[in-house]
Amino acid sequence: MLTPNIENFIGCDADYEEADIVLYGAPFDSTTSFRPGARFGPAAMRHESFGLETYSPYQDRDLMDAKVFDSGDLELCFGSSEMALQDIEARAVEILQDGKLPLLLGGEHLVTLGAVRAVAAKYPELEIIHFDAHADLRDDYLGAQLSHACVLRRCHDLLGDGRIHQFCIRSGEREEFRFASAHTDMNKFDFTGLSELVEKLQQKGTPVYLTIDLDCLDPSAFPGTGTPEAGGVSFLQLLEAIRTATKANIVAADVNELAPMLDVSGVSTATACKVLRELLLALQK
Repeated sequence: MLTPNIENFIGCDADYEEADIVLYGAPFDSTTSFRPGARFGPAAMRHESFGLETYSPYQDRDLMDAKVFDSGDLELCFGSSEMALQDIEARAVEILQDGKLPLLLGGEHLVTLGAVRAVAAKYPELEIIHFDAHADLRDDYLGAQLSHACVLRRCHDLLGDGRIHQFCIRSGEREEFRFASAHTDMNKFDFTGLSELVEKLQQKGTPVYLTIDLDCLDPSAFPGTGTPEAGGVSFLQLLEAIRTATKANIVAADVNELAPMLDVSGVSTATACKVLRELLLALQK
């Protein structure tokens, strides 16, 4: 039985038994390739969330009416990516077995792989909707196949062709874009095509994992991330995309790559908190 975390994300204080959604944090950034600090993202989001209201005027919904349990952060091994991934997978398995939706807070983007392993085992027809500035399709980064630069390539190893749908991508090696043209559904620069994709997934009832790397946002709006890339989407564009994507059969999700100390103004953390609030509310069925 999971027990409540001492400091929850605002409004996420339902009992585990009654919860529909379970938050769990993965404070891990050991493969970060540029600026570290994403391990502090989940705790910062919880702490700063109390600067928000639980009510969303965008959706006319309130977290006080939702049933979300915050299980706190996992204690992960920083010396072994595989051990960290195994712990993330085990927590996701536990949440899924209890009939709840696991929502992971990263951490660097590699943490997604642990969750996807668990979700794909339960839902063999799983597809992924991926919001990110980076393709994350390298086969290895400096010889390491477990890297935040390789996470969607490792997810492709699990799922195969045509089941990963990428949006906002504006950075990557030439070979990543060549790989995407043959193996994934990549939509560069913005969310063009998302509505049509979601309609198709709805019609088929396909189980979907939604992964949101916050660096899909333009760094003018979200500088507090390890690998900022100019040319991103706006905050309002991301909120609209979240509301669109969650019309699909979302069975698990994550939000990752906030590095709070890289934006001393606190604006990036505040933005991440609002993204999470809107995602939680959009997932309410």
